[in-house]
Amino acid sequence: MTDVEAATLMDSYTEMTELLLPNDTNNLGRALGGAVLHWMDICGAIAAMRFSNHQCVTASMDHVDFISPIDLGEVAVVEAYVFATGRTSIDVKVDVRAEDPRSGEERQTTTSFFTFVALDEDGTPTPVPELECPTENQEALRDGARKQRLEQLSDVAERID
Repeated sequence: MTDVEAATLMDSYTEMTELLLPNDTNNLGRALGGAVLHWMDICGAIAAMRFSNHQCVTASMDHVDFISPIDLGEVAVVEAYVFATGRTSIDVKVDVRAEDPRSGEERQTTTSFFTFVALDEDGTPTPVPELECPTENQEALRDGARKQRLEQLSDVAERID
């Protein structure tokens, strides 16, 4: 069993920043998709571990659309938070935005939903706390993430038909 019976969305909130350097760019001077996915996976895992107080491994990642590029010299801001839980699983919304450090302008670049599984010391899936959202802001983030994930799943299902 976990040490806590419940944890809040804000217990999981994680923000990382990465300066886009040449090693993580393609021949157009834009972020490689694999680099962005790597950052998203790390940020999501940290959010899941903060929430559960356990080591967490990636179980799945939903469909990803690269909405806007991140250009060489821009800052990638990666945000993640838990929006739902199962018995041993943790659903995390991960957003990426690009920031021009000279002007401060920002734009959304990528969003996806990850599922992580919490592991005990033996590497066995272990129960996670229940998600609590004690403020209206946390409720809005949770509800928005749930709605957006359902819409994304519906869009994917329509493309398959």
